[in-house]
Amino acid sequence: MIYTAQRCKGFTLLELVVVLFVVVLGFSVIGLNLSSGSDTTEIKAAARDIVSALRYARGQALMTHQETTVALDLAGNSYTVSGRDKLYQIPEGVDLTVVTAQTELTGEGAANIRFFPDGSSTGGRVTLERGQTVWKIDINWLTGQIELENE
Repeated sequence: MIYTAQRCKGFTLLELVVVLFVVVLGFSVIGLNLSSGSDTTEIKAAARDIVSALRYARGQALMTHQETTVALDLAGNSYTVSGRDKLYQIPEGVDLTVVTAQTELTGEGAANIRFFPDGSSTGGRVTLERGQTVWKIDINWLTGQIELENE
């Protein structure tokens, strides 16, 4: 009787460790890519929130037939809407710039965008920047229309 050694079918421990290492490496690369995109997502969300506040203010001016303002505090990276007590914060590291009518600048690092009962506004541009990411919010003075664009 002759015994022959049969080769077992399967994977060695070394092969399994190599495959697991490759899988973990792949997931870590994906995780790094997702975390670097959170800065872009954060500034985009802040820009959309400001657009929402501006549109709300315009709607309030049209409905109540009273002037409504959005006050932007450049030093504190925040803004408020007249008629509301809440202070809205802009994330740290986001640079805020406002171009508006001279009469709406307070000289203390703050500026207003004012909406009138007929739908018009003082107009201007709000710019949010973080690194290479720039979002611009344009407010048309004649129509009060608000547009958001990525540069």
